[in-house]
Amino acid sequence: MNGKAKGALVVALVVVVGMAFRVSWNALRDVAKTIGADDMAATLYPFVVDGLMALALVAALVLTGDARRFALRVLASYTLASLVLNYVHGLVPGLHEKSVDWGRLADWDPANWALVLLATSLPVGSIYFGSDLVAKVLHYRPPIGPDGEKLTQIDVNRSRADLSESPVDAPVPVPALESVPVETPDVVESIAARPQAVAVAEHVPARRATGRVPQAARSARPVRSAEELLSEARSITESWSIDDLTGEAIRKALRTSPAKARVLRDTLKSERANDAVAEAVA
Repeated sequence: MNGKAKGALVVALVVVVGMAFRVSWNALRDVAKTIGADDMAATLYPFVVDGLMALALVAALVLTGDARRFALRVLASYTLASLVLNYVHGLVPGLHEKSVDWGRLADWDPANWALVLLATSLPVGSIYFGSDLVAKVLHYRPPIGPDGEKLTQIDVNRSRADLSESPVDAPVPVPALESVPVETPDVVESIAARPQAVAVAEHVPARRATGRVPQAARSARPVRSAEELLSEARSITESWSIDDLTGEAIRKALRTSPAKARVLRDTLKSERANDAVAEAVA
């Protein structure tokens, strides 16, 4: 909806509310005169009732939490009171012609006492509730979010589609893992000659513990040396073909790290290539 359409909607709303207030003003003025108000007081009486309704509505749009619920209760109470007095004005034709007795809003005495009490208590209630609402609005401070920005009431009315686009819910990019270069058989060194590389490959960043783990709960993890891994790899892969010597197969068979498995694969392939050359020369 563009700005002109919104402006036209607001103007139409003001016109409708103004006409509705004029109708209610007529009924509330006659009721005020019946309970003893003079001409000036009877003219201002509708502003006391319907005006507080507008004030409570604005406060409900600004406030949050318990203060907002209080403003809504005031709005509902004064709306109901205005409805009752307008209904009484429609039921008693004498109020229109000023022919009823002073202080008489109903023929049945208990009903008349209740209506007079309601009509006379509304101005006092407007003073109390109106002052309280204005004080709550003036002292209201919107909550501050973690990022230092003020959280407004509009966030409550946002749709799920809008909330899903919030930067808070955006996925955090995960940095790509650096690939480990694979050495060719021609430049493969012996595992025994490069123990430092095996030790670096074996180091895996540990997860951050939430508390101290008891010694009895820790699982024992044997650490095999480079010579032990190579000897075990030779024994397991002795019957394997050259095509079966892959890093993944060796890793699963020995239950070791991918880096160690690749080094073992290259070493075993290099040894088999040397054995093949030696047999050919012989």
